[in-house]
Amino acid sequence: MISKEFFKQLSVIADEKGIDVKQLEDAFALALAKAYNKAYGNSSVKVVMNSDKCEILVYSLKQVVSELSTEEVDSKEEKIEEITLEEARQINSKYNIGDVIEKQVNPKDFGRLAAATAKSVFNQSIKSIQKDNAYNYFKKCENETIVAKIIEIKDNYVTLSIGQDVTTLLPKREILSNDDFKVGDDIKVYIVSVENTSKGPKVFVSRSDKNLVTRLMEDTIPEIKEGTIEIMGIARDPGDRTKIAIYSKDENVDAIGSCVGANGNRIKDVVRQLNGEKVDLYKWSPDVKTMIANSLQPASVLAVINVNNKEKTSLAIVPDDQLSLAIGKQGQNVRLAVQSCGWKIDIKCESEAKEEGIEF
Repeated sequence: MISKEFFKQLSVIADEKGIDVKQLEDAFALALAKAYNKAYGNSSVKVVMNSDKCEILVYSLKQVVSELSTEEVDSKEEKIEEITLEEARQINSKYNIGDVIEKQVNPKDFGRLAAATAKSVFNQSIKSIQKDNAYNYFKKCENETIVAKIIEIKDNYVTLSIGQDVTTLLPKREILSNDDFKVGDDIKVYIVSVENTSKGPKVFVSRSDKNLVTRLMEDTIPEIKEGTIEIMGIARDPGDRTKIAIYSKDENVDAIGSCVGANGNRIKDVVRQLNGEKVDLYKWSPDVKTMIANSLQPASVLAVINVNNKEKTSLAIVPDDQLSLAIGKQGQNVRLAVQSCGWKIDIKCESEAKEEGIEF
């Protein structure tokens, strides 16, 4: 009989390590089995953990055979120890070939070396469980955002604590140009991918990935999370500007108004988490001309013509005083419009179109 304190201590350790107590019990059972193997030179053992009765029972196992096998067995292969039918029936006349004889043994008889083996195996099992649990946790978080704490800042990367006793690096290329970090800051990062390694999960994170903005919008705007409003396209110059095409499946729900929120609070919250990166929203439409015109906002568009559905090309005509706004600084506005709506857009001002005889 094991004291209740032992199983209580297992629960304490499980809480401290962030693992399930059943996993811890299995790890201890494995450790006892390895200790038995160390003490007696075989792996024919069964360990029963019974927390309800505060019992840990260890049994040596022997299988009844007609005659002992003479074949050599791979040392890595677990094979139950054998006993002849004649020997078995000296123990109990009811035994038959194929039966497994269980004999209870006392772990206290394993010896000090076996006890050291048990401790080592148990500790190693805990580390392995923690690694597996951490990997499974972050694998489920792949393509999602998490809150990370900055613990170190270097020239080319920032070290983050992301939970589960795991740290990762945020490379300089994945940091926004407007990010101003301090040690101890909590920041939102997007998990790009997760790899399982011998040292634990390797988690790749980003703040420049456009999907970070998508997830922040989902987290901030319930209508997007619920699917009433859909993000139809997104393009981003990380740290500077993002342009998003949004569409409401419910004609009674204003897509732009819902995303902006009362007094602009919703979109301001997204911008805050992006450290001031501008977020432009426009209404997606199944009507291509309307959608392309909307994508060039904040510029006004007089007409969209020469729409080629096969090549996905178009020509937008804008007022003369709107041309620079439609194109944007270094072509940013039209480039983000093209990337977010999926159509190539050529732009001409009104006077130029008239000079070329283009009707619109």
